[in-house]
Amino acid sequence: MNRYALCKNPVHLASFGFGSGLSPKAPGTVGTVMAIPLWLLLQQLPLLPYAGVLVLAFLFGVFCCGYTAKAMGVHDDGSIVWDEFVGFWIAMCAVPAEPVWILAGFVLFRLFDIAKPWPIKWLDKQVHGGFGIMIDDVLAGVFAAVLLQLGLAFAV
Repeated sequence: MNRYALCKNPVHLASFGFGSGLSPKAPGTVGTVMAIPLWLLLQQLPLLPYAGVLVLAFLFGVFCCGYTAKAMGVHDDGSIVWDEFVGFWIAMCAVPAEPVWILAGFVLFRLFDIAKPWPIKWLDKQVHGGFGIMIDDVLAGVFAAVLLQLGLAFAV
């Protein structure tokens, strides 16, 4: 099915990262870049509401990414990037909105998302549907978050 035609449906549009996933090159990276402005809004929330938004965004992603993958007939097509949004937001939990930390979070999240070290790669291969699309990026976000928090703890 034509990806652009799918964008008429708001669920598919969200799965495609509001169109960012339709980039012909590096859609996951472009999707992560598009997650930054929304994160700049989210990061102003206190930690508990921020975590609540992450849970809701994850659950929404399980639904919308699974729905779009089924409509496309392809599991985790590269154009489905809502999972990158949520993974990046997880990575950036409790990180200052300063350019150096945003860049560090972006690079670390993309590194873990692309390299898929164990158990991310295992989850990516073994878990299917909307949950499978989301969970590897969630874990990549958690790995990046741990390194960012360590960096913050030791920053001078």
